[in-house]
Amino acid sequence: MKEELITKAYEVAKERYAALGIDVEKVMEQLQKVAISMHCWQADDVIGFESGSSLTGGIQTTGNYPGKARNMEELRSDILKAASYIPGKHRLNLHEIYGDFGGTFVDRDQVEVKHFESWMQWAAENGMKLDFNSTSFSHPKSGNLSLANPDKGIRDFWIEHTKRCRAIAEEMGRRQGDPCIMNLWVHDGSKDVTVNRMKYRELFKDSLDRIFATEYKNMKDKLYSAAYNLHVDVAYAKTAYDNACKEQNYNNWYSDEQWNEFQYKLADLKTDLEPYIAGTNDYDVWAITNAYNELLAVYNKMTNAYTLKGDVNKDGVVNVVDATLIQKYIADEVEFTGAQKMLTNVAKYESDISVIAATDLQKFIVGLNGDFGNNHIFLDEQDGIQYFDDTMRWYAYGNYNISPRYPYITYGPYVKNEHTDFFVVGYYDMMCKEHGYTK
Repeated sequence: MKEELITKAYEVAKERYAALGIDVEKVMEQLQKVAISMHCWQADDVIGFESGSSLTGGIQTTGNYPGKARNMEELRSDILKAASYIPGKHRLNLHEIYGDFGGTFVDRDQVEVKHFESWMQWAAENGMKLDFNSTSFSHPKSGNLSLANPDKGIRDFWIEHTKRCRAIAEEMGRRQGDPCIMNLWVHDGSKDVTVNRMKYRELFKDSLDRIFATEYKNMKDKLYSAAYNLHVDVAYAKTAYDNACKEQNYNNWYSDEQWNEFQYKLADLKTDLEPYIAGTNDYDVWAITNAYNELLAVYNKMTNAYTLKGDVNKDGVVNVVDATLIQKYIADEVEFTGAQKMLTNVAKYESDISVIAATDLQKFIVGLNGDFGNNHIFLDEQDGIQYFDDTMRWYAYGNYNISPRYPYITYGPYVKNEHTDFFVVGYYDMMCKEHGYTK
């Protein structure tokens, strides 16, 4: 009966998609050719076969649930069972801690190809190709930092571990006649402690250079950055939406095209937020994330379109008229758009525009201030902006007019909406380009 209902639902879906010009059968045929890399660790909650120790490094699991795989045989059986329910032909992503260690402890800087011989044989017998992961968590030397650790002994340990994992991935790729994707994931980072950031970046860069010094033909490196894969907190997106709703096109500052596109993106975010606003849990966090990013990109482009600092009336010159207009804004006699607030050149322009801004501008006009300064607001003037691609430039930069500053309701790349945080990402982007790494 259940199968009959599923079949009927499928036929109805086919008809509805056909009305939209989509051939469902053709799409399903194409999907059969798409291989995903299934992770191995959900079968036992990231325990592996190394030592059975407790989980560390931010891994939010207990390692103890009914029915988890207790040994390699059960894990492999679960993998095959799961694969039997997934249409298509797929790969297996294997973490280093799942090696066949023969019941003996093998530390991570001593792992070898031989510890994965049985996995390669099993994969070949079952027509499954392998990908690979180094493992930097749940180890006495993992702590808060691995490849960026200032302790040379600890850093060298993880460098050696990662080198060996790449060699294992190379052999896996050679045996299966298809490149093994080697994922390098580390939990290094200190988003809330901002002291001496460059030191740790340099250590991390040096570690990566040493790791990637050996070139292989049968594996591909993937340097994983969590910042590119995290969703925005829904409360954060709602606050940003509320702030964006306050924006008005005073005196037609923005073009009709800019303003209309902004309104469209604002409406899209509202639609995705409606279940959350209604107090239900039936919302799609990724749809909200995408809508927020699209709104942010449009708003950044719109407010960065005119960047003559101090020219708050947009007449092409900076003079006493602009200073007077700022004074009128402070006295609540006129309203400013977000772009105008940015042009006042106040760093915290969403709330801290005071008479000082008008005074500084007047000093600049009469030559008492040689430079109107750089508050790192405009994306084409910000230090390090040359390293940003369009995605980073428009979709990731927190515009203070609408993006909340406070970190306690944010996650991922939105933890701190300070321009200095983007030096981390900019440096990472530059490093990848210089060395040909895959981000």
